[in-house]
Amino acid sequence: MRYLAIFLLAAACTQAPQTVPQRVVPPVDMPGVWLAAHNKERAAYGSSPLSWDPALAAQARNYASELAATGRLQHSAKAERPGQGENLWLGTRGYYAPEMMVGSWAGEKRHFRRGVFPANSRTGNWRDIGHYSQMVWPRTARVGCGLASSARWDVLVCRYSPPGNQDGLRI
Repeated sequence: MRYLAIFLLAAACTQAPQTVPQRVVPPVDMPGVWLAAHNKERAAYGSSPLSWDPALAAQARNYASELAATGRLQHSAKAERPGQGENLWLGTRGYYAPEMMVGSWAGEKRHFRRGVFPANSRTGNWRDIGHYSQMVWPRTARVGCGLASSARWDVLVCRYSPPGNQDGLRI
């Protein structure tokens, strides 16, 4: 019995170690990736494709830099971005591929149902679908995204025009 215990202990110690997540380290500007990820979701929903807007991207990048510097994730004031919607994402620096960042917003579709905004969430809370609904909002035509990093965080900001998530409109 003692030999069996030693054998089992030795076998347990020689098992392969668990894999550690690999750092991704995305480049700062990836307009083609951001746009493709949005348009994939829009096509699946039935919305027209978005076009890339360099001015929106510059504004998004500037705001992403502010957020990365503070480590806080907070929407900008609507007065600072008139006529624009905004999606925000924050994660550990270098561990998320761009498609995963945008994919986190797209994942909200599991709670989404078509109807009049903001009564579109199966959970009863529009915040559970707000990023996704902004991505696929039929009247939105342009997007610009910016990624910024601090020593600890990657922050993605995408700006949309015209904005989505308008109360009382059907989506």
